[in-house]
Amino acid sequence: MTANSENGSVDSVGSNETHASPQLAAAAKAYQNPYYRYLVLGILTAAYVSNFVDRQVINVLAQYIIEDLQISDGQFGMLSGLAFALIYTTLGIPIARLADISNRRNIIAISITIWSVMTAVCGAAQNFAQLFMARFGVGVGEAGGSPPAHSIVSDIFPAHQRATALSIYSLGVYGGILVGTVGGAYLVRYFDWRTAFVVVAIPGIFLAALVRFVIKEPPRGMAESRKDVAPPGFLRVLSFLWERKSFRHLSFACALHAFVTYGVGNFMPLFLGRVHDMPIIDVGWYYGLIAGIGGLAGTFFGGWMSDRISNKTGDKTWYVWIPFISTVLAIPFALITFLVMPTGVTAAFSYLLPVFFGGWYLAPCIASTHFLVGIRMRAMASAILLFMLNLIGLGLGPMLTGFVSDYLTPSLGTDALRYAMSVTVMVNCWCALHYYLAARTIRADFDRAPG
Repeated sequence: MTANSENGSVDSVGSNETHASPQLAAAAKAYQNPYYRYLVLGILTAAYVSNFVDRQVINVLAQYIIEDLQISDGQFGMLSGLAFALIYTTLGIPIARLADISNRRNIIAISITIWSVMTAVCGAAQNFAQLFMARFGVGVGEAGGSPPAHSIVSDIFPAHQRATALSIYSLGVYGGILVGTVGGAYLVRYFDWRTAFVVVAIPGIFLAALVRFVIKEPPRGMAESRKDVAPPGFLRVLSFLWERKSFRHLSFACALHAFVTYGVGNFMPLFLGRVHDMPIIDVGWYYGLIAGIGGLAGTFFGGWMSDRISNKTGDKTWYVWIPFISTVLAIPFALITFLVMPTGVTAAFSYLLPVFFGGWYLAPCIASTHFLVGIRMRAMASAILLFMLNLIGLGLGPMLTGFVSDYLTPSLGTDALRYAMSVTVMVNCWCALHYYLAARTIRADFDRAPG
């Protein structure tokens, strides 16, 4: 098959897979239609929105859960981060291996069903331990969402459009925050936090059916005319990536970037309510809309701009320089939000810029990782990147922010959370250093990527 460099359409299909499987031949023909490619991307993005609604709705429910279950900020940080991240990162590797050798569409459909059911189970928790285990179950399902979806997107869109397509998929992060925060605020205000978990879980069941019966499994390497090969094992992929010095720095930079994103974002609704006495409905609307819109814009911009500059200059290192620039730009605006703004409304509006800059990194980093590996390594490579990102970022970011807040509370009272979040933001300095070091060697690593 060949990919049309102007419009990214697939003109023909690779002989190896399509002669071997009539189903793959039919799928390849379907993906020749650009409308179908974007329909699939839209469904996968909607599934990712559901993923993040179920993952993040707990944040707007924070004060209600803390008061009802009598837990600390540190324990809440564990519920919103560590409980989810432990199993999410652990299962992500074997599920990604399965995605590299089997039907990715089916894996995604099953995963959506599991995370939706377990989100509903969260509403039945009666204490910290039960809610921790229910969140653990949400992580089991969500571990199978992104790596196979990343692999499908990279197979149906050509390389010069890959970061843009992945940025559209990644809009699910902030789309989920927007829907989960606004919807969760209304549900907890007019019902209770338990009902909120049950209601946000319901759409996932319908999305699972949509994925299963509408999406066709695409041939591997379809968009690039790359010959399909036997998938290497986990240790081979891990060794392959570890040999790339640029990936070591890139993955750690992503992890630190996520440490700040989750460490701040997971506590932002609590910050507005506790420090600025903002009513829960206002928190839902102000924070939900600003974080959602700013993050959506930033996530798309990061992918689109990295594709645009890289295609124009012929220099793929821009897939790393874009996240580096965004990391540095976010620092002063975040500190202004937490330390300077006098009211909840001004703090919420000033948060628009740090959340916009914070969204630039994800799509370029995923695209960079896929440029480094072979076509049967993509799901596993995504899982390894997400392992680092979520274990350090999601697992430790909220928990350590919460514990710093607990430590400072006796001396600072309600302002403790303000300063704990400011400390977390400064980790961006460390993050930027690793992006810089990755940019110094990644061009050579791109050049020696498998064909």
